[in-house]
Amino acid sequence: MVIAGASSLLGAELKSLLEESRFAGWEFRLVDEEILAGTLTEAGGEPAVIQPVEEGSFEKARLVFFAGSPEFTRRNLKATGGSGAIVIDLSGGIAGESKTVAWFPKLDGLLDREFKKDAAAYAIPSAAATTAATLALALSRNGMRRLAIVFFQPVSEAGRAGIEELESQTGQLLSFQGLGRPVFDTQVAFNMVDRFGPGSAQKLEAIRERVRVETRASLGKKAAVPAIQVVHAPVFYGTAFSAWAELEPGADAAKIARACSDAGIMLPAEGDGGPSNVGATGEKSIVLAKPEADPSQPGGWWFWGAADNIRLPAANAVKLAEMLA
Repeated sequence: MVIAGASSLLGAELKSLLEESRFAGWEFRLVDEEILAGTLTEAGGEPAVIQPVEEGSFEKARLVFFAGSPEFTRRNLKATGGSGAIVIDLSGGIAGESKTVAWFPKLDGLLDREFKKDAAAYAIPSAAATTAATLALALSRNGMRRLAIVFFQPVSEAGRAGIEELESQTGQLLSFQGLGRPVFDTQVAFNMVDRFGPGSAQKLEAIRERVRVETRASLGKKAAVPAIQVVHAPVFYGTAFSAWAELEPGADAAKIARACSDAGIMLPAEGDGGPSNVGATGEKSIVLAKPEADPSQPGGWWFWGAADNIRLPAANAVKLAEMLA
């Protein structure tokens, strides 16, 4: 199997989970952008070097995972065509395309469709899009009329460089030093923003659009696409979210919670602490607090939850691979 984008946080997590799965004995080929080629890592307990994508990189591959940037995926997707490999995209690069099937656990059941085992390519939505689609499909069973979600994005979505910038800015602010901002071109420590600086290669507008496209592709015509906003949160890992939905007047908290649980969302037991980005670390499911009725809006309900932005899509990709191989 080939992991394209192997040096990313998502690529590293994917490799780790694959090595713990029934694919542990398979041959792993690790490739990435040319600038990242030569990075020393390990695969199957042995030293491995990440290679650039070149002619023959996908030869004889049975599974190809794309875990880098969307642009990297689109540039190299054509090269997989002659190999006969099954493509599983975690980058958002081919989400929404007509021949790409969106997939995550429970989605087939929620859409009342058969699992499509012969698709040309599969797209694993981001943690935010998986959350938006799952919540929309679960709430549609309670007469959902409207749904709006705000996602709080961690800096790990920008990779190791994003993590290092938040860490360095935090130290600089606490010691009254000037801020370094090569990744985000703005202050991200102790700060929340809806866009990064003009000099940043990271664009929250593009991330919002990716989440919307992935959500739309997952829902099809089964449920209305929710209104989606993505803002930066000064945290390292974990996507938290706040959602508001308008449901039929007859909906109650127990019925809503049951629909969410049936859709694969994890609800903590009564008395346990509420969901948080820290608490969701390492979880392979979306974690949701008990739904709360909005006293000022009849039929209005509030939702708070979180998901591991790295572990969730990587774990979903491994589950899909096990179904396909």
